Amino acid sequence: MTKSELIEKISETLKLPAGKAEAIVNTIFDSMVKALERGEGIEIRGFGSFTVRKYKAYEGRNPRTGETVHVAEKRLPFFKVGKDLRERVNAGLGTPLPADKPDEPDDTDPNEPEYDEDDDE
Repeated sequence: MTKSELIEKISETLKLPAGKAEAIVNTIFDSMVKALERGEGIEIRGFGSFTVRKYKAYEGRNPRTGETVHVAEKRLPFFKVGKDLRERVNAGLGTPLPADKPDEPDDTDPNEPEYDEDDDE
């Protein structure tokens, strides 16, 4: 799902103009980014949590040339999935959620591999 798809879904669900739905999404994302910039964590019950992890500087290697490269110290956002979300995703195993089910039934088997090695011959 992309940001524009999320905006469209909110607009449809809440019967809001697309501009207002976009403002809602942007406000939420901007607030989350600002909290992470300040080093604060974000916890959304049933969904997961965002934290900032600090990484020390180190000497790496350019894989193409083998040349030593200095990698500066950095802070990166990290997402840890919540228990409820993990359980819902595992329960679905490729099955669309009720709100996202298409009009036609899905006759594909999620356990069947997409690529058959025998087709190469």
